Amino acid sequence: MSAVEWSNLFARRVSRARVSAIREIFKLTQVPGIISFAGGMPAPETFPADALRAAAGRLLQDGGERALQYSTTEGFVPLRSFIAAQLSRQGIPATESNILITTGSQQGMDLISKVFLDPGDRVVVERPTFSAALQVFTSYQATCAGADTDEQGVIVSRLEAAIGAGAKFMYIQPNFQNPAGITLALDRRRQLVALAERRGVPIVEDDPYRELRYSGEDLPSLMALDVQQRPATSAGDSLGGSRVIRLGTFSKTLAPGLRLGWIAAAHPVISQLVIAKQAADLHTSIFDQMLAHEVVKDGFLETHVPYLQQTYRLRRDAMLAAAPRCFPQGVRWTEPQGGFFVWVTLPGNLDAAALLEQAVRAGIAYVPGVTFFAEDGRPPLPNTMRLNFSFCAPAVIEEGIQRLGRVVAQGLEEQE
Repeated sequence: MSAVEWSNLFARRVSRARVSAIREIFKLTQVPGIISFAGGMPAPETFPADALRAAAGRLLQDGGERALQYSTTEGFVPLRSFIAAQLSRQGIPATESNILITTGSQQGMDLISKVFLDPGDRVVVERPTFSAALQVFTSYQATCAGADTDEQGVIVSRLEAAIGAGAKFMYIQPNFQNPAGITLALDRRRQLVALAERRGVPIVEDDPYRELRYSGEDLPSLMALDVQQRPATSAGDSLGGSRVIRLGTFSKTLAPGLRLGWIAAAHPVISQLVIAKQAADLHTSIFDQMLAHEVVKDGFLETHVPYLQQTYRLRRDAMLAAAPRCFPQGVRWTEPQGGFFVWVTLPGNLDAAALLEQAVRAGIAYVPGVTFFAEDGRPPLPNTMRLNFSFCAPAVIEEGIQRLGRVVAQGLEEQE
């Protein structure tokens, strides 16, 4: 009896699917003694376990029948209204009808790709960009074109060049971008919104770290800037004229294990995304939605978010303070105003991926930068790496940067 040749039965698009390099590196970091700067994980000690435990008890006692039943695809109305109210305070006049709850913002990217992308379509991304977004877009057989960034975010003229003859959408992280930690400057936000209007290309604005700002001033979102310049195009749809589709999440402010994200967009977009989601999972866990709403409805985030900001500010500062003491001359790094990540550029042609095995032996892990570049014919930057500061305590960060500095120094010596 012959073995089943499963590879001959898979869809053609599977040949473009790639395993997550970050998830594979994460497996290496489970070895005892490893200091991991590889994952993009929140600090588990910040999870509001007590508030969630108490809320779960109330929920099961008072509304268990509803919380354990099937529900609507769009999501729990009170939670959608809470999100819409938050957006309204940020200059985005959304209502609950503009909100779709998703199983994490990762599902949001998948649904958007399912609705918008045909094989061969172009998506314009930042260079570098979130590797999981590239994984989603390429799984739908899209071509990703990268636009260069600097310390002020994506360079808008490079975006226009990347659009070329056309693109289905631009994927942009405006605040404390993953992986580089950079923030898009206000003038470039305005230029980007104008570019979207001029070229007729929507913007997918992914903003998971917005609440986690530790320095600098809050900047208006791309969606807020977009709706300011245009009236709604249809009655009852306050976002009807907007070309921006906005992604958000509770993973960074409550807990990633809840898998709660959301999409804000005009009604025609939400309606089509709802159909796509019905085919995917019917609806996001209604228990998790109701649990999150039970926690946040009475102002919990107004005190919890400042606690998160203070916790992560100390960890960011610990990494930025250790870097000049521990890294050899010629190493450069970003100085993020928020978020979870620092982007490091090594001198010369030192290959961060080649150094990783040596780093793990020394008890330190990171993600090589090549993971975050689109396969668009342009070479990635092998002398880069992403470091996460949110997960480890300041003293552990200090030790980890010392270890990494020694590994980099040894790598430079071996090049001489």
